[in-house]
Amino acid sequence: MNRLIKIFSFLILYFCSAVASGQQPSVQVLEQGRATSIRGMSVVTDQLIWVSGSAGSVGKSTDGGRTWNWITVPNHANRDFRDIEAFDENTALIMAVGEPAVILKTKDGGRHWYTVYEDDTKGVFLDAMDFIQSDSSYTGAVVGDPINQQLYYLVTDDAGETWIKTKRENEEEEIPYFREQEGFFAASGTNIQFARWGVDGLVFFVSGGSHSRLFCTYYCQRVVTIPLLQGSSSAGANSIALSPERGKAVIVGGDYAKDSISTGNCVLVAMDDQKGQFSFSNSQTNPHGYRSCVIYLNAHQLVACGTSGVDLSADGGNNWQLISSESYHVVQKAKKGNAVFLAGSKGRIARLIL
Repeated sequence: MNRLIKIFSFLILYFCSAVASGQQPSVQVLEQGRATSIRGMSVVTDQLIWVSGSAGSVGKSTDGGRTWNWITVPNHANRDFRDIEAFDENTALIMAVGEPAVILKTKDGGRHWYTVYEDDTKGVFLDAMDFIQSDSSYTGAVVGDPINQQLYYLVTDDAGETWIKTKRENEEEEIPYFREQEGFFAASGTNIQFARWGVDGLVFFVSGGSHSRLFCTYYCQRVVTIPLLQGSSSAGANSIALSPERGKAVIVGGDYAKDSISTGNCVLVAMDDQKGQFSFSNSQTNPHGYRSCVIYLNAHQLVACGTSGVDLSADGGNNWQLISSESYHVVQKAKKGNAVFLAGSKGRIARLIL
């Protein structure tokens, strides 16, 4: 009888352990080995995912990442597409970063692409783009590295068919000049984000390098320094995520040249966006190294990734738990759904299991 009790107890403990371990968050690799570094990702639904990267590569999955269709964009095999925005299975835009900077669009699922924007200005370098649905179309914005210390900023109100470059008309313009060696990181396409708080045209973006600052268009006229690692070409803010709750955000970064450093890589932001007032606070437990991307899963849960791993937070970014030491550049949640996917170097694509 005692032996039976011991066996029964062992089985119960084993079962409980298995259930508990099955409940632990993890990262499931779906695809890897392709000679491309992926930094652009747009997850439309739980099943529809677009990615873009180096070597002119664009990938699409319509079955939740189980199978992928890859193409090399014709005449762009040497370009690095650092960001992508997809609206549905057929329509997407991709952004190539350096000279000449180009934005291409497809309406037939990636079979054909046409140029919607091009700039061969010396020193041009596009970094990230974001879109928000407005009425029956999509409004978008692109931020690029400053040229002559002036902001490089593009806007569209017709789903990326045409773009307008903003101009600084006089010294009274809201957006200030940039500091020497201050710019943006084309790390994950997430250092610019539209606020989805019912405030039209409200866009936040973050810089890095010699200085790391938070900028906001329209309502906010103040520009504030972010208390992150900064002062070198590899340090500063890389990504901003705006909470579903108005007035909250999380910014991550650090130093990608020293990606295991866990200090100065995450701040929590409280803001009055209409008055342009910001306050920052530090996490109690930081992400475990440099992070190139952060997103909200809901008002309390966040995920951040970088070359030194993936972290989760269940308390609004106050504390972070390392769940993977694998390198990833970008993480995105389905716009219409709950699935979360990650991507990085060597064509690695994964799904977050919660």
